[in-house]
Amino acid sequence: MKNIVIIGAGSGIGLELAKRLSEENQVFAFSRTRGDLPDRENIHWAALDVKGEIDLPGLPDSIGGLVYCPGTINLKPVRGLKPDDVRNDFEVNALGALKVIQALYKKLQASPVASIVLFSTVAVSQGMPYHASVAMAKGAVEGLTRSLAAELAPKVRVNAVAPSLTDTPLAERLLGTDERRKAAAERHPLKKTGKPEDIAAMAAFLLSDDASWITGQVIGVDGGMSALKL
Repeated sequence: MKNIVIIGAGSGIGLELAKRLSEENQVFAFSRTRGDLPDRENIHWAALDVKGEIDLPGLPDSIGGLVYCPGTINLKPVRGLKPDDVRNDFEVNALGALKVIQALYKKLQASPVASIVLFSTVAVSQGMPYHASVAMAKGAVEGLTRSLAAELAPKVRVNAVAPSLTDTPLAERLLGTDERRKAAAERHPLKKTGKPEDIAAMAAFLLSDDASWITGQVIGVDGGMSALKL
């Protein structure tokens, strides 16, 4: 049984991951609201806004896994982007991740082995219109992933998952009608959008001992979008 911290566990991918991991691990869940987190003995929740001070109470001395899930979907043409839009995307996606890792550094180092999982987006590698701000922020996450994988090896592994559009509350306005949902699915080689379970499964694998020889990687879970053109 591992002690695993999930930031952004109140909904979407973080929520699904907390449900999955709490079956065999102690999960320390943080989010702005508890959301739909189940009331389980081994799920310990506290409120956290990653744009503020990072206060992570009630943690044990050793943490074997950290997942940072907060993200943004800020799709605007570049002519309409305001500096505050870009600052917010960077603060939530990249700076928040760095602050949490710094806050947990000693506890991760106290574990015999540990794993960090961050989240990027397929838009970093593919170049999609209206994604300038979020792609900049998630590009920083990919740089952070590789840099920390080198710096924290061999004790702490660091990887990132790069999803395509996933059916979470964050993407609700992009998938809010049957027509939008169908159009989004058709853009992917596998002709469907992702589910939180798809992304959570990869994150859980990267946290596990089965991934003990994987670090510094950005892994696409994107319905084939990053690799295939049909």
